[in-house]
Amino acid sequence: MVDESSTTQLAKKPKPEPQSGLDRYFEITQRGSTVGTEIRAGVVTFFAMAYIIILNPLILGTSPDSAGTILGTSQVAAATALAAGILTIAFGVIAKYPFGVATGLGINTMVAVTLVGGHGLTWPEAMGLVVIDGIIIVLLAVSGFREAVFNAIPAPLKAAIGVGIGLFIAMIGFVDAGFVRRLPDAAQTTVPVTLGVNGSVGTWPTLVFVLGLLICGAMVVRNVRGGLFIGIILNTIIAMLVETFTHTGSSVENPGGWALSVPLLPSGFGGMPDLSIVGAVDLFGAFSRIGVVASTLLVFTLVLANFFDAMGTMTALGKQAKLADADGNLPGLKKALIVEGCGAILGGATSCSSNTVYADSAAGVGDGARTGLANVVTGVLFIAAMFLTPLYEIVPIEAAAPVLVVVGAMMIAQVTDIKWSDFTVALPSFLTIVVMPFTYSIANGIGVGFISYTVMMIAAGKIREIHWIMWVVSVAFLIFFGMNPIMEALA
Repeated sequence: MVDESSTTQLAKKPKPEPQSGLDRYFEITQRGSTVGTEIRAGVVTFFAMAYIIILNPLILGTSPDSAGTILGTSQVAAATALAAGILTIAFGVIAKYPFGVATGLGINTMVAVTLVGGHGLTWPEAMGLVVIDGIIIVLLAVSGFREAVFNAIPAPLKAAIGVGIGLFIAMIGFVDAGFVRRLPDAAQTTVPVTLGVNGSVGTWPTLVFVLGLLICGAMVVRNVRGGLFIGIILNTIIAMLVETFTHTGSSVENPGGWALSVPLLPSGFGGMPDLSIVGAVDLFGAFSRIGVVASTLLVFTLVLANFFDAMGTMTALGKQAKLADADGNLPGLKKALIVEGCGAILGGATSCSSNTVYADSAAGVGDGARTGLANVVTGVLFIAAMFLTPLYEIVPIEAAAPVLVVVGAMMIAQVTDIKWSDFTVALPSFLTIVVMPFTYSIANGIGVGFISYTVMMIAAGKIREIHWIMWVVSVAFLIFFGMNPIMEALA
């Protein structure tokens, strides 16, 4: 006979008591974590994201605008680290989630190539549009509309977004490490990518990535606490040994070299950062230079990309960290969306482009991060990176990339939450999953998924079951995907 009183006691088992004020504020024990785990995972997230401090200056800091102004690589690097540090800490303290924030890849390229290169804006004018984009995003979040859109997404699509981002960050890891490479157009082949060089691993840095992937995978199989963090350290040591004996060098001087950072001990410890480009913003200059209609369409494009990149990333990370409810919704989402929206405002104000939640944060989540304390650690390291530049350059992207692939493998488990026998959700889910890595864009995957879901529901005779927000967003994405023809027609 079952003791009903004991069953009731088990069902009402009290939550563990917080051990300190820090524990209580960040809900560390309540979320099944520890202070040590959060600190370690915060370091893992930093090393998985640190490449942006090197990469963003290469995108924004080297090209002149229509006035002949060049932002400068050291200035962009300092501004990138500053904005990432402030926003990551703010997100951790206010939203209390372990999702790092930094300059968004894709949007920074759009700013450099489309706004400055294509439309002839100056850097301050382009950053002014980014600030306006951020203000709109924050207003949408404050109004509750952004959260309403998040909650209106059907559960299968939320699962598909998580799987798609898992494949996306794995693809980033493969490409950054040189394991997957794009074939030059001159090859005249129907195969756009290949394994390494001529179908071989081909280079020492890529071999380090392969070894690191096996090491990190073995750490997970053995359930080693902090295994991904240990993996990054071991991978870095291997990379330093390889560089010492092979003198591979940088990819700038050697196509088979290290992608961004050469793993050598630094000769110095940095110095004072150059923040001269912070505040160099012309809020409305673009409207007078290229007109109100063209500027408004550019802002619309920025808003849509920002809006759904962050939403998709938070959906995936929340599910991976087991912080979302059964419908995939995150508690306290409104605060998180407001803080994230401020990323575009601060990013534009510091001239480093819009900042957003990073899918690479999955590395820290995979290593145990569950609370905003991990974000505080990551943010402090970003701030320190402004002064100690050579230290973060010790870790090459080839040593951190294996973690992204391993975490991608973890995130794909959400594919079982999709009912594949129902083609109404199967096709939109499939398109969401594959379009993200194939187009290197989270927003593209979400947009294609939304549009196809709406069409499939209409075809299934379920038009009344389509949430009105899905209609609005689907139409917005149709405009987004047709932006070039629209801009040409208005030119």
